[in-house]
Amino acid sequence: MRLATYRSSVVDAARLGALQGDEIVDVQRFAAHHGVDLPACMLSLIDLGPSAWRALRQLLDAAEGNWPAGCSVPVTNVQLLAPIPRPRKNIFGIGLNYVEHVAESSQSLDTASDLPKQPVIFSKPPTTVVGPGDPIRHDARITRQLDWEVELAVVIGRRASGVSVEGALRHVFGYSVMIDISARDCRRAGQWIYSKGQDSYGPFGPCIVTADEIPDPQCLDLWLTVNGVMKQKSNTRHMLFKVDQLVADISAGITLEPGDIIATGTPAGVGAGRTPQEWLVPGDVVVACVEGIGQIRHPVVAV
Repeated sequence: MRLATYRSSVVDAARLGALQGDEIVDVQRFAAHHGVDLPACMLSLIDLGPSAWRALRQLLDAAEGNWPAGCSVPVTNVQLLAPIPRPRKNIFGIGLNYVEHVAESSQSLDTASDLPKQPVIFSKPPTTVVGPGDPIRHDARITRQLDWEVELAVVIGRRASGVSVEGALRHVFGYSVMIDISARDCRRAGQWIYSKGQDSYGPFGPCIVTADEIPDPQCLDLWLTVNGVMKQKSNTRHMLFKVDQLVADISAGITLEPGDIIATGTPAGVGAGRTPQEWLVPGDVVVACVEGIGQIRHPVVAV
């Protein structure tokens, strides 16, 4: 399933929808038409667990595109929001998780050239999250080195505490796209949260594709452009620590809960690693894509 959070107008509440071709089907209204009680919120659906996910999938499959009146609307007529507009907890960010990015970072940033022996974990507050089309804030009073990083985002579906690598993917609800915006000149004493945790620094969307549709998250192309120019292009097979390893590693000491998000790291091609270095400025447009999920587009706006 391709699940999204949408709003029909600026005054309407956010609702949970299933993307079906050019239509978005309102999950709660569609399920109610069939006598099934499902929520209007992504986090609430995730909380209900696999039985609810299966029920929704079966209803969508059985409909075969014949949507009851009032249950669907063209995607072009709605505003897509971040799939989880306000995560309950900080996003788990993974640094230095593609080999070539380790090399470029060691040349331009204060990171080691040796490959990490364990995942490098930082966090981004819930307030970083913005949805498709929303602006990336550029505050010249704070940063002159605003950078881009396209990432595969993992959304946890079932509580994970001390899980094995072999069983880790059973705890994943689905996958999405995230841009880890980074103010390179805002790192403080080696700490990254202010650099990566400012408002709007977590563009996220356009949907969550459930894990049953992406059985192998390590074979996905991902790319990012700035003003139509390709800056990053790689494949998730080049991750140093794979998705199952990340889930197992984090859960060894930190319980992962339904709705938690892991941004799995970025490939080479960031602005800091270029010669000369390149930075985002107001007026730029950033587009990021992960194969099988979709793309998000964000303008950079001065504040």
